[in-house]
Amino acid sequence: MMKSSNLQKTLKKSEQYLPAEDTFFLADHLEGLSGDSALDIGCGSGYLTDILKSTFRLVVGTDISFNTLVEQNFKTQNVICCNSADALNLDFDVIICNLPYLATDEIIDVATDGGKDGLEIPQKIISSALPHLSKQGKFLFVTSSLSDYMGLIDFVQSKNFKAKIIDRKKLFYEELIIVEVKHLLS
Repeated sequence: MMKSSNLQKTLKKSEQYLPAEDTFFLADHLEGLSGDSALDIGCGSGYLTDILKSTFRLVVGTDISFNTLVEQNFKTQNVICCNSADALNLDFDVIICNLPYLATDEIIDVATDGGKDGLEIPQKIISSALPHLSKQGKFLFVTSSLSDYMGLIDFVQSKNFKAKIIDRKKLFYEELIIVEVKHLLS
């Protein structure tokens, strides 16, 4: 677990996570989604948030790094500097997150490092997001074969939600995985 002082130092040095292969893979799964409200956790450059705003009435992006929000390439109107969805008091039809999924012993880059087995930070993000998922909503997140993705699915299911892998994309060094989460009774 990272101490607050270390996290503050890391955030001061953090750079905006620019759209990459995992971002574009998640973007492919946003086609056809629409509704009243959407949340992009860890919105970074604003690329995915920008896509969502064309089909949702309200789109909110959150990021733990204030510097990232100030320097967004794709400016978004409703951005909040907070940890995941912790500062929010709304339910969303769609929640998306390009998780920091890399298995690391130390969190150096908050945009990519997921902690032990790639689970520590993603579990915190997922725990923050689930209470904000509307009853008929869906939560899509990207993870990787380089992390314990089945551990993430088990974690979601232990919270009384259903989770399933809906797509995979092989890269030369890893396989990207999209997981869809819904309420058990949806």
